[in-house]
Amino acid sequence: MILLEEPHLDLIQKRDSKDAEKHDYLAIYNPKYDFLGQSYASMYPNLHRYPATMLPQIGLELFKEFKVKKTNLLDPYCGSGSSFVSGLEYGIKHFVGFDLNPLALMISKARMTYIEYSYLIRQKDKLLCQVESRIERPLDFNPLENITNLDFWIDKNAQQDLKLIFSCLKDLEDKNLQNLFMLSFSETLRECSYTRNNEFKLFRMKDYDNYKPNVYAIFTKHIESLVKNYSQFYQPKLQEISLKLTNASFQNSEQRFDTLLTSPPYGDSKTTVAYGQFSTFINEWLGFKDARKLDSKLIGGTKVQKLYSKGLIKDYILEISKIDKKRALEVSSFYFDLESSIKSLVSSINIGGKVFFIIGNRIIKNIKLPTDKFIAEIFCNNNFTHLQTIKRKISNKSMPLQNSPTNKVGILSRTINEEYIVVCRRN
Repeated sequence: MILLEEPHLDLIQKRDSKDAEKHDYLAIYNPKYDFLGQSYASMYPNLHRYPATMLPQIGLELFKEFKVKKTNLLDPYCGSGSSFVSGLEYGIKHFVGFDLNPLALMISKARMTYIEYSYLIRQKDKLLCQVESRIERPLDFNPLENITNLDFWIDKNAQQDLKLIFSCLKDLEDKNLQNLFMLSFSETLRECSYTRNNEFKLFRMKDYDNYKPNVYAIFTKHIESLVKNYSQFYQPKLQEISLKLTNASFQNSEQRFDTLLTSPPYGDSKTTVAYGQFSTFINEWLGFKDARKLDSKLIGGTKVQKLYSKGLIKDYILEISKIDKKRALEVSSFYFDLESSIKSLVSSINIGGKVFFIIGNRIIKNIKLPTDKFIAEIFCNNNFTHLQTIKRKISNKSMPLQNSPTNKVGILSRTINEEYIVVCRRN
Protein backbone atom coordinates (compact mmCIF):
# COMPACT_ATOMS: atom_id res chain seq x y z
CA MET A 1 0.00 0.00 0.00
CA ILE A 2 1.31 3.46 -0.93
CA LEU A 3 0.86 5.96 1.88
CA LEU A 4 0.42 9.68 1.42
CA GLU A 5 3.40 11.71 2.47
CA GLU A 6 2.86 13.76 5.60
CA PRO A 7 2.85 17.15 3.80
CA HIS A 8 -0.12 15.98 1.73
CA LEU A 9 -1.95 14.88 4.86
CA ASP A 10 -1.19 18.20 6.54
CA LEU A 11 -2.65 20.09 3.58
CA ILE A 12 -5.85 18.07 3.74
CA GLN A 13 -6.13 18.54 7.51
CA LYS A 14 -5.63 22.30 7.23
CA ARG A 15 -8.19 22.54 4.43
CA ASP A 16 -10.53 20.37 6.49
CA SER A 17 -10.14 22.73 9.45
CA LYS A 18 -10.93 25.79 7.32
CA ASP A 19 -13.99 24.11 5.82
CA ALA A 20 -15.20 23.14 9.28
CA GLU A 21 -14.84 26.68 10.57
CA LYS A 22 -16.58 28.07 7.49
CA HIS A 23 -19.56 25.72 7.81
CA ASP A 24 -19.50 25.37 11.61
CA TYR A 25 -19.23 21.58 11.47
CA LEU A 26 -16.56 21.21 14.15
CA ALA A 27 -16.99 18.21 16.45
CA ILE A 28 -16.79 18.71 20.20
CA TYR A 29 -15.78 15.80 22.39
CA ASN A 30 -18.26 15.06 25.17
CA PRO A 31 -17.15 12.25 27.53
CA LYS A 32 -20.67 11.67 28.87
CA TYR A 33 -21.50 9.99 25.55
CA ASP A 34 -18.65 7.47 25.95
CA PHE A 35 -20.68 5.45 28.47
CA LEU A 36 -17.41 4.01 29.70
CA GLY A 37 -17.74 0.48 31.03
CA GLN A 38 -21.30 0.08 29.80
CA SER A 39 -22.50 -2.46 27.28
CA TYR A 40 -25.70 -2.80 25.32
CA ALA A 41 -27.08 -5.04 28.05
CA SER A 42 -26.51 -2.31 30.66
CA MET A 43 -29.85 -0.89 29.50
CA TYR A 44 -31.68 -3.57 27.50
CA PRO A 45 -30.20 -7.01 26.77
CA ASN A 46 -30.09 -7.98 23.13
CA LEU A 47 -32.66 -10.56 22.07
CA HIS A 48 -30.39 -11.54 19.18
CA ARG A 49 -26.83 -10.64 18.25
CA TYR A 50 -26.41 -8.12 15.44
CA PRO A 51 -23.32 -6.38 14.07
CA ALA A 52 -22.31 -2.84 15.11
CA THR A 53 -25.36 -2.06 17.23
CA MET A 54 -25.76 1.45 18.62
CA LEU A 55 -25.84 1.79 22.39
CA PRO A 56 -29.46 2.73 23.32
CA GLN A 57 -28.03 4.87 26.14
CA ILE A 58 -26.72 7.30 23.51
CA GLY A 59 -30.12 7.91 21.98
CA LEU A 60 -31.80 8.32 25.34
CA GLU A 61 -29.24 10.92 26.44
CA LEU A 62 -29.60 12.80 23.14
CA PHE A 63 -33.38 12.93 23.48
CA LYS A 64 -33.06 14.38 26.97
CA GLU A 65 -30.36 16.90 26.11
CA PHE A 66 -32.07 18.22 22.97
CA LYS A 67 -35.59 17.94 24.45
CA VAL A 68 -37.15 16.09 21.54
CA LYS A 69 -40.92 15.67 21.34
CA LYS A 70 -42.43 12.42 22.56
CA THR A 71 -44.49 11.99 19.42
CA ASN A 72 -42.89 9.69 16.86
CA LEU A 73 -39.52 8.38 15.74
CA LEU A 74 -38.14 7.41 12.33
CA ASP A 75 -35.10 5.23 11.71
CA PRO A 76 -34.41 4.79 7.98
CA TYR A 77 -31.64 2.21 8.61
CA CYS A 78 -33.18 0.63 11.69
CA GLY A 79 -31.12 -2.57 11.89
CA SER A 80 -32.05 -4.50 15.01
CA GLY A 81 -33.96 -1.55 16.51
CA SER A 82 -31.54 0.11 18.94
CA SER A 83 -33.01 3.55 18.20
CA PHE A 84 -36.47 2.21 19.06
CA VAL A 85 -35.18 1.06 22.43
CA SER A 86 -33.93 4.60 23.11
CA GLY A 87 -37.33 6.01 22.17
CA LEU A 88 -39.18 3.40 24.20
CA GLU A 89 -37.25 4.33 27.34
CA TYR A 90 -37.78 8.05 26.64
CA GLY A 91 -41.54 7.69 26.27
CA ILE A 92 -42.10 7.80 22.52
CA LYS A 93 -45.03 5.63 21.39
CA HIS A 94 -44.94 5.59 17.58
CA PHE A 95 -42.05 4.09 15.61
CA VAL A 96 -41.32 3.63 11.91
CA GLY A 97 -38.30 1.76 10.54
CA PHE A 98 -36.84 0.68 7.22
CA ASP A 99 -34.17 -1.92 6.49
CA LEU A 100 -33.22 -4.25 3.64
CA ASN A 101 -32.18 -7.09 5.95
CA PRO A 102 -35.05 -9.47 6.88
CA LEU A 103 -33.21 -10.60 10.02
CA ALA A 104 -32.87 -7.02 11.21
CA LEU A 105 -36.61 -6.43 10.87
CA MET A 106 -37.34 -9.73 12.63
CA ILE A 107 -35.30 -8.58 15.64
CA SER A 108 -36.84 -5.08 15.64
CA LYS A 109 -40.36 -6.47 15.46
CA ALA A 110 -39.75 -8.99 18.24
CA ARG A 111 -38.41 -6.47 20.73
CA MET A 112 -41.20 -3.94 20.04
CA THR A 113 -44.29 -6.22 19.90
CA TYR A 114 -46.40 -6.86 23.00
CA ILE A 115 -47.15 -10.47 23.97
CA GLU A 116 -49.01 -11.21 27.21
CA TYR A 117 -46.71 -12.85 29.78
CA SER A 118 -48.67 -15.92 30.94
CA TYR A 119 -49.64 -16.73 27.34
CA LEU A 120 -45.99 -16.40 26.29
CA ILE A 121 -44.82 -18.81 29.00
CA ARG A 122 -47.49 -21.38 28.14
CA GLN A 123 -46.66 -21.26 24.44
CA LYS A 124 -42.92 -21.52 25.11
CA ASP A 125 -43.41 -24.60 27.29
CA LYS A 126 -45.77 -26.13 24.72
CA LEU A 127 -43.25 -25.55 21.94
CA LEU A 128 -40.44 -27.17 23.92
CA CYS A 129 -42.64 -30.22 24.57
CA GLN A 130 -43.35 -30.51 20.86
CA VAL A 131 -39.66 -30.20 20.06
CA GLU A 132 -38.83 -32.83 22.69
CA SER A 133 -41.30 -35.24 21.11
CA ARG A 134 -39.11 -35.25 17.98
CA ILE A 135 -42.18 -35.27 15.72
CA GLU A 136 -41.59 -33.22 12.60
CA ARG A 137 -44.50 -31.11 11.32
CA PRO A 138 -45.19 -30.85 7.56
CA LEU A 139 -43.57 -27.91 5.74
CA ASP A 140 -44.49 -26.22 2.48
CA PHE A 141 -40.81 -26.20 1.52
CA ASN A 142 -37.56 -27.84 2.55
CA PRO A 143 -35.41 -25.13 4.18
CA LEU A 144 -32.31 -27.29 3.88
CA GLU A 145 -32.43 -26.81 0.12
CA ASN A 146 -32.03 -23.05 0.57
CA ILE A 147 -28.66 -23.13 2.38
CA THR A 148 -25.73 -22.60 0.03
CA ASN A 149 -23.08 -25.34 0.49
CA LEU A 150 -25.20 -26.92 3.21
CA ASP A 151 -22.85 -29.78 4.12
CA PHE A 152 -19.88 -27.41 4.17
CA TRP A 153 -21.55 -25.38 6.93
CA ILE A 154 -23.78 -27.72 8.96
CA ASP A 155 -23.33 -31.26 10.32
CA LYS A 156 -25.65 -33.88 8.77
CA ASN A 157 -27.35 -34.78 12.06
CA ALA A 158 -27.70 -31.15 13.04
CA GLN A 159 -29.44 -30.43 9.74
CA GLN A 160 -32.32 -32.78 10.56
CA ASP A 161 -32.64 -31.57 14.15
CA LEU A 162 -32.79 -27.95 12.97
CA LYS A 163 -35.42 -28.81 10.39
CA LEU A 164 -37.59 -30.50 13.04
CA ILE A 165 -37.42 -27.48 15.37
CA PHE A 166 -38.19 -25.16 12.46
CA SER A 167 -41.24 -27.23 11.51
CA CYS A 168 -42.60 -26.81 15.05
CA LEU A 169 -42.07 -23.05 14.84
CA LYS A 170 -43.79 -22.79 11.47
CA ASP A 171 -46.76 -24.65 12.95
CA LEU A 172 -47.47 -21.74 15.31
CA GLU A 173 -50.56 -19.77 14.28
CA ASP A 174 -49.62 -16.63 16.24
CA LYS A 175 -47.21 -14.80 13.91
CA ASN A 176 -45.94 -12.43 16.60
CA LEU A 177 -45.09 -15.39 18.80
CA GLN A 178 -43.51 -17.18 15.85
CA ASN A 179 -41.39 -14.12 15.04
CA LEU A 180 -40.13 -13.86 18.63
CA PHE A 181 -39.27 -17.56 18.94
CA MET A 182 -37.63 -17.53 15.51
CA LEU A 183 -34.86 -15.39 17.03
CA SER A 184 -33.95 -18.35 19.26
CA PHE A 185 -33.89 -20.59 16.21
CA SER A 186 -31.68 -18.13 14.33
CA GLU A 187 -29.15 -18.05 17.16
CA THR A 188 -29.29 -21.85 17.35
CA LEU A 189 -28.78 -22.19 13.60
CA ARG A 190 -25.65 -20.07 13.72
CA GLU A 191 -24.26 -21.73 16.87
CA CYS A 192 -24.82 -25.22 15.43
CA SER A 193 -23.09 -24.35 12.17
CA TYR A 194 -19.37 -24.59 11.52
CA THR A 195 -18.93 -20.80 11.56
CA ARG A 196 -16.23 -19.42 13.84
CA ASN A 197 -17.48 -17.77 17.02
CA ASN A 198 -17.42 -13.97 17.36
CA GLU A 199 -17.14 -13.42 13.60
CA PHE A 200 -19.55 -11.32 11.55
CA LYS A 201 -18.29 -12.73 8.24
CA LEU A 202 -18.54 -16.39 7.29
CA PHE A 203 -15.40 -18.34 8.22
CA ARG A 204 -15.48 -22.07 8.94
CA MET A 205 -13.90 -23.31 12.18
CA LYS A 206 -10.72 -25.35 11.86
CA ASP A 207 -11.82 -28.43 13.82
CA TYR A 208 -15.31 -28.68 12.33
CA ASP A 209 -15.07 -32.49 11.94
CA ASN A 210 -15.12 -32.84 15.72
CA TYR A 211 -18.02 -30.42 16.29
CA LYS A 212 -21.21 -32.35 17.06
CA PRO A 213 -23.63 -29.85 18.60
CA ASN A 214 -26.59 -30.81 20.78
CA VAL A 215 -29.14 -28.85 18.77
CA TYR A 216 -32.06 -29.33 21.18
CA ALA A 217 -30.06 -28.25 24.22
CA ILE A 218 -28.77 -25.17 22.39
CA PHE A 219 -32.26 -24.19 21.24
CA THR A 220 -33.67 -24.65 24.75
CA LYS A 221 -30.89 -22.47 26.16
CA HIS A 222 -31.59 -19.69 23.68
CA ILE A 223 -35.37 -19.69 23.99
CA GLU A 224 -35.28 -19.67 27.80
CA SER A 225 -32.88 -16.71 27.76
CA LEU A 226 -34.95 -14.92 25.11
CA VAL A 227 -38.23 -15.24 26.99
CA LYS A 228 -36.62 -14.12 30.26
CA ASN A 229 -35.06 -11.00 28.73
CA TYR A 230 -38.12 -10.11 26.68
CA SER A 231 -40.44 -10.50 29.68
CA GLN A 232 -38.24 -8.61 32.11
CA PHE A 233 -37.01 -5.69 29.99
CA TYR A 234 -39.33 -5.17 27.01
CA GLN A 235 -42.84 -6.53 27.53
CA PRO A 236 -43.87 -4.22 30.41
CA LYS A 237 -43.37 -1.12 28.22
CA LEU A 238 -44.97 -2.29 24.98
CA GLN A 239 -48.78 -2.25 25.40
CA GLU A 240 -49.44 1.16 23.82
CA ILE A 241 -46.69 1.04 21.19
CA SER A 242 -47.28 1.29 17.44
CA LEU A 243 -44.60 -0.01 15.10
CA LYS A 244 -44.39 -0.02 11.31
CA LEU A 245 -41.49 -1.80 9.63
CA THR A 246 -40.74 -1.96 5.91
CA ASN A 247 -38.32 -4.33 4.18
CA ALA A 248 -36.99 -1.72 1.75
CA SER A 249 -34.90 1.42 1.53
CA PHE A 250 -36.64 4.49 2.92
CA GLN A 251 -39.43 5.78 0.70
CA ASN A 252 -40.90 9.24 1.13
CA SER A 253 -44.39 9.11 2.57
CA GLU A 254 -47.12 11.45 3.75
CA GLN A 255 -46.23 10.78 7.39
CA ARG A 256 -44.06 13.43 9.07
CA PHE A 257 -41.71 12.92 11.99
CA ASP A 258 -40.46 15.09 14.85
CA THR A 259 -37.41 12.92 15.51
CA LEU A 260 -35.03 10.86 13.41
CA LEU A 261 -32.36 8.80 15.13
CA THR A 262 -30.16 6.45 13.18
CA SER A 263 -26.70 4.97 12.87
CA PRO A 264 -26.19 4.22 9.17
CA PRO A 265 -23.39 2.01 7.85
CA TYR A 266 -19.97 3.68 8.02
CA GLY A 267 -19.15 2.43 4.52
CA ASP A 268 -20.15 -0.25 2.05
CA SER A 269 -20.88 -3.64 3.64
CA LYS A 270 -18.29 -5.47 1.56
CA THR A 271 -15.39 -3.62 3.20
CA THR A 272 -16.84 -2.57 6.57
CA VAL A 273 -19.45 -4.52 8.56
CA ALA A 274 -20.86 -7.41 6.51
CA TYR A 275 -24.49 -7.30 7.65
CA GLY A 276 -25.54 -9.60 4.83
CA GLN A 277 -22.95 -12.26 5.55
CA PHE A 278 -23.80 -12.26 9.25
CA SER A 279 -27.48 -12.82 8.46
CA THR A 280 -27.05 -15.26 5.57
CA PHE A 281 -28.03 -18.55 7.24
CA ILE A 282 -31.37 -17.47 8.72
CA ASN A 283 -32.28 -15.35 5.68
CA GLU A 284 -31.59 -18.29 3.35
CA TRP A 285 -33.39 -20.71 5.68
CA LEU A 286 -36.50 -18.49 5.58
CA GLY A 287 -36.39 -18.43 1.79
CA PHE A 288 -34.99 -14.96 1.12
CA LYS A 289 -33.63 -15.55 -2.40
CA ASP A 290 -31.10 -12.71 -2.45
CA ALA A 291 -29.51 -13.46 0.93
CA ARG A 292 -26.03 -13.86 -0.55
CA LYS A 293 -26.40 -10.62 -2.52
CA LEU A 294 -27.65 -8.47 0.35
CA ASP A 295 -24.36 -6.66 1.02
CA SER A 296 -24.26 -5.47 -2.59
CA LYS A 297 -27.76 -3.99 -2.21
CA LEU A 298 -26.91 -1.85 0.82
CA ILE A 299 -25.44 1.68 0.76
CA GLY A 300 -22.37 1.79 -1.47
CA GLY A 301 -22.98 -1.65 -2.90
CA THR A 302 -23.60 -0.49 -6.48
CA LYS A 303 -20.53 0.44 -8.50
CA VAL A 304 -20.26 3.89 -10.07
CA GLN A 305 -18.16 5.02 -13.02
CA LYS A 306 -17.23 8.50 -11.77
CA LEU A 307 -15.77 10.03 -8.64
CA TYR A 308 -17.94 11.93 -6.19
CA SER A 309 -16.94 15.53 -6.86
CA LYS A 310 -19.10 17.79 -4.70
CA GLY A 311 -18.64 19.56 -1.40
CA LEU A 312 -15.92 19.10 1.16
CA ILE A 313 -15.56 15.32 0.62
CA LYS A 314 -14.37 15.65 -2.98
CA ASP A 315 -10.78 16.57 -2.04
CA TYR A 316 -10.45 13.44 0.11
CA ILE A 317 -11.74 11.20 -2.66
CA LEU A 318 -9.38 12.86 -5.13
CA GLU A 319 -6.41 12.10 -2.87
CA ILE A 320 -7.50 8.44 -2.63
CA SER A 321 -7.85 8.36 -6.42
CA LYS A 322 -4.20 9.39 -6.83
CA ILE A 323 -3.28 6.22 -4.94
CA ASP A 324 -5.98 3.80 -6.08
CA LYS A 325 -8.61 4.82 -8.62
CA LYS A 326 -10.70 1.67 -8.11
CA ARG A 327 -10.86 2.24 -4.36
CA ALA A 328 -11.83 5.88 -4.90
CA LEU A 329 -14.75 4.77 -7.05
CA GLU A 330 -15.88 2.33 -4.34
CA VAL A 331 -15.77 5.13 -1.78
CA SER A 332 -17.65 7.41 -4.20
CA SER A 333 -20.42 4.81 -4.47
CA PHE A 334 -21.01 5.07 -0.75
CA TYR A 335 -21.23 8.88 -0.76
CA PHE A 336 -23.52 9.01 -3.79
CA ASP A 337 -25.89 6.59 -2.07
CA LEU A 338 -25.67 8.33 1.31
CA GLU A 339 -26.42 11.72 -0.25
CA SER A 340 -29.40 10.31 -2.13
CA SER A 341 -30.68 8.63 1.01
CA ILE A 342 -30.45 11.80 3.12
CA LYS A 343 -32.21 13.85 0.45
CA SER A 344 -35.09 11.37 0.45
CA LEU A 345 -35.51 11.95 4.20
CA VAL A 346 -35.65 15.74 4.46
CA SER A 347 -39.29 16.30 3.45
CA SER A 348 -40.44 13.70 6.01
CA ILE A 349 -39.17 15.76 8.95
CA ASN A 350 -41.49 18.33 10.51
CA ILE A 351 -40.39 21.96 10.82
CA GLY A 352 -38.41 22.12 14.04
CA GLY A 353 -37.88 18.37 13.93
CA LYS A 354 -34.45 17.07 14.96
CA VAL A 355 -32.26 14.48 13.27
CA PHE A 356 -29.44 12.55 14.93
CA PHE A 357 -26.95 10.65 12.75
CA ILE A 358 -24.34 8.54 14.55
CA ILE A 359 -21.44 7.74 12.27
CA GLY A 360 -17.81 6.62 12.27
CA ASN A 361 -15.21 8.21 9.99
CA ARG A 362 -13.39 5.53 8.02
CA ILE A 363 -9.69 5.60 7.16
CA ILE A 364 -9.01 4.66 3.53
CA LYS A 365 -5.45 4.60 2.19
CA ASN A 366 -4.35 6.37 5.37
CA ILE A 367 -6.86 9.20 4.75
CA LYS A 368 -9.58 9.78 7.32
CA LEU A 369 -12.87 10.56 5.59
CA PRO A 370 -14.99 13.22 7.39
CA THR A 371 -18.36 11.53 6.90
CA ASP A 372 -19.77 13.48 9.85
CA LYS A 373 -19.10 16.77 8.05
CA PHE A 374 -20.48 15.32 4.81
CA ILE A 375 -23.78 14.46 6.55
CA ALA A 376 -24.01 17.91 8.16
CA GLU A 377 -23.29 19.56 4.81
CA ILE A 378 -26.00 17.62 2.96
CA PHE A 379 -28.59 18.48 5.60
CA CYS A 380 -27.59 22.16 5.62
CA ASN A 381 -27.90 22.24 1.83
CA ASN A 382 -31.47 21.02 2.26
CA ASN A 383 -32.91 23.62 4.64
CA PHE A 384 -31.61 22.23 7.94
CA THR A 385 -29.50 23.95 10.59
CA HIS A 386 -26.49 22.14 12.00
CA LEU A 387 -26.88 22.36 15.78
CA GLN A 388 -23.87 20.38 16.95
CA THR A 389 -21.55 17.47 16.24
CA ILE A 390 -20.60 15.47 19.31
CA LYS A 391 -17.53 13.23 19.33
CA ARG A 392 -17.48 10.12 21.53
CA LYS A 393 -15.03 7.31 22.16
CA ILE A 394 -16.23 3.79 21.41
CA SER A 395 -15.55 2.27 24.82
CA ASN A 396 -17.38 -1.01 24.11
CA LYS A 397 -15.44 -1.65 20.91
CA SER A 398 -15.45 -5.29 19.76
CA MET A 399 -12.96 -4.98 16.92
CA PRO A 400 -9.16 -4.57 17.11
CA LEU A 401 -7.61 -1.10 17.27
CA GLN A 402 -5.63 -1.97 14.14
CA ASN A 403 -6.16 -4.20 11.14
CA SER A 404 -4.25 -5.20 8.03
CA PRO A 405 -6.20 -3.82 5.04
CA THR A 406 -3.56 -5.00 2.55
CA ASN A 407 -3.05 -8.43 4.18
CA LYS A 408 0.69 -7.72 4.09
CA VAL A 409 2.75 -8.53 7.18
CA GLY A 410 3.67 -5.47 9.22
CA ILE A 411 1.39 -3.01 7.37
CA LEU A 412 -1.34 -2.02 9.81
CA SER A 413 -4.03 0.62 9.80
CA ARG A 414 -6.18 2.06 12.56
CA THR A 415 -9.80 0.92 12.80
CA ILE A 416 -12.62 3.23 13.88
CA ASN A 417 -12.43 3.99 17.60
CA GLU A 418 -14.50 7.19 17.67
CA GLU A 419 -18.02 8.07 16.63
CA TYR A 420 -19.59 11.38 15.68
CA ILE A 421 -23.16 12.37 16.49
CA VAL A 422 -24.42 14.89 13.93
CA VAL A 423 -27.40 16.89 15.22
CA CYS A 424 -29.49 19.01 12.84
CA ARG A 425 -32.89 20.75 12.94
CA ARG A 426 -35.25 21.41 10.07
CA ASN A 427 -35.79 25.12 9.48
